[in-house]
Amino acid sequence: MPSVSVDEAMGRAVALAARGLGTTSPNPVVGCVLLDAAGEVVGEGFHAYAGGPHAEIVALAQAGDRARGGTAVVTLEPCDHTGRTGPCSQALISAGVGRVVIAVDDPNPIAAGGAATLRAAGIEVVTGVRTAEAEAGNIAWLTAVRRGRPYVIWKYAATLDGRSAAADGTSMWITGEEARMDVHALRATVDAVIVGVGTVLADDPRLTARNLRDGSLAIHQPLRVVADTHGRTPAGAQVRDAAAPTWIATAADVGAGPDGRLDLTALLRGLHQRGVRAVLLEGGPRLAGAFLAAGLVDRVVGYVAPKLLGAGAPALADAGITTIADVIDLDITEVTRIGSDLRITALPRPRGN
Repeated sequence: MPSVSVDEAMGRAVALAARGLGTTSPNPVVGCVLLDAAGEVVGEGFHAYAGGPHAEIVALAQAGDRARGGTAVVTLEPCDHTGRTGPCSQALISAGVGRVVIAVDDPNPIAAGGAATLRAAGIEVVTGVRTAEAEAGNIAWLTAVRRGRPYVIWKYAATLDGRSAAADGTSMWITGEEARMDVHALRATVDAVIVGVGTVLADDPRLTARNLRDGSLAIHQPLRVVADTHGRTPAGAQVRDAAAPTWIATAADVGAGPDGRLDLTALLRGLHQRGVRAVLLEGGPRLAGAFLAAGLVDRVVGYVAPKLLGAGAPALADAGITTIADVIDLDITEVTRIGSDLRITALPRPRGN
């Protein structure tokens, strides 16, 4: 196998890390590529599930003795503590690795310190390689550690004129099958899906991640969360079935805000305590507006169909904006055609910028 550059190896490590999306929480996604002294790839791995071997351990097992004197390229600083598994810093030292290249420093004070331990053992440590790319791939976990709440993705589907339902309330189907399948793939990468009780009462959704063509469930099922201030979710609602875990979050559970509705900050804090690091906010427009008004949306994913309704429910209700000067500006990061629809991904800009 030909030798590869450290930069190329880090790109591969970032791609490997993405394979763990949806199954590693409350741990991060991490990828690792091991190069021997000649720069040839001799091992690679990713963290697949919480409690399982870390990316470095998987890569070291593949490399065996060829790791000695080589370079470990890893997306996140190797852990330096003993939890359900041992410290990766010590495993790298024991394997005789000569250099470790890190994309992102670990912000978790419990696990951080691996780089210092490696340097103290005489191993060369290089940091900051393809940091932005690695951060983007691990943004949910990093956000959760830094802010103490899950990373929130607001997903919506709408016509070109911004309607999520017709005037008579019908909404099946605004987008095509390809877009709906894409949503199910997105669900399978997060830890929880949130809807308001209004969506449950109107649509009775299952909120599972599944194959729409044969109905089979994905291996990973996110926690289904209903924001239900007064506990109105019917006993027979599909969201209560056994296909996936469910939390009916009421004011009695998490408290209410000044407006009498569910305290969304407390809701996210409760989810964080349950190990949730990434959340998909799916509906409806009123709940989405409340999350945006509170500054609790980190990413927007909009599926826009080439259709016009002219009337009906909007994709977004009151977000606390009364004048154009207070508009929520978005930075579009991706526009992708999904079948006949468009998927637009954007990041809200910090207010005042």
